[in-house]
Amino acid sequence: MKIARLAIIGVGLIGGSLAQALREADAVEEVVGCGRGKANLEKALELGVIDRYTHDTGEAVEGADMIFVAVPLGAMRATFQAMRGHLSPHAIITDGGSAKASVVRDAGEAFGELPPDFVPGHPIAGTERSGVEAAFPTLYQNRRVILTPLDTTNPEALARVEAMWRLCGADVTQMGVEHHDEVLAATSHLPHMLAFSLVDTLAQMDEHSEIFRYAAGGFRDFTRIASSSPVMWRDICLANRDALGGMLEHFTAELAHLSDMLREGDGERLLEIFERAKSARDRFTD
Repeated sequence: MKIARLAIIGVGLIGGSLAQALREADAVEEVVGCGRGKANLEKALELGVIDRYTHDTGEAVEGADMIFVAVPLGAMRATFQAMRGHLSPHAIITDGGSAKASVVRDAGEAFGELPPDFVPGHPIAGTERSGVEAAFPTLYQNRRVILTPLDTTNPEALARVEAMWRLCGADVTQMGVEHHDEVLAATSHLPHMLAFSLVDTLAQMDEHSEIFRYAAGGFRDFTRIASSSPVMWRDICLANRDALGGMLEHFTAELAHLSDMLREGDGERLLEIFERAKSARDRFTD
């Protein structure tokens, strides 16, 4: 598989790493970057991540046979709207948004109908860093990429997007849009909300400077993701608020049970939960 022209809308960690991986696989001839920040795009050009750039989405997608949209979820609809009238007849559009129902809804409203060559996707990879300088070509190796094709999706477009991610070393799977959002609410979105909330709660305590001074490795590990982009995670939480809200309610109920156990001094039930959790975590890491 060879991509003649790849347009990346949003040249940061996710989009930049995709371009670098495809370059290393000799699977792309030209990469066009698009974004609002000139300094970031200039750096992408300097690093060889892209070949040229523009701030105009319509100009960026002209002549592209593969388009990867890596903008915040709140900017998806405007990005799709800016593509109208500029797409090649067989241009494939895919994205990296971590909530799929909102992306599908935005695409349908922006284009008037869902384009047959639109393949919603979500690479489950990243770090707490952002910007093109954080990109690296091995980000997707042995990482999972979920594609959520629709009834309207062209099978050939789906096959090309899947092949693109496999060239990056990714493990590609497929699932339905709603199921994806439910799974990610539990495994990604909820942990980020908890990390942000914990750090914010402690930061507002009078003795917060001392708390952070004595924070051990466990605190750093658990809260590392609170260094992620606040704007991006605000958009994700709002876009997936139905599934995430349900998970938060369930988790809040579990926390209430834990509080009851502490108040009652019920060490036996606490140990049962801790042992069950340890067993599940060990199976996951193995």
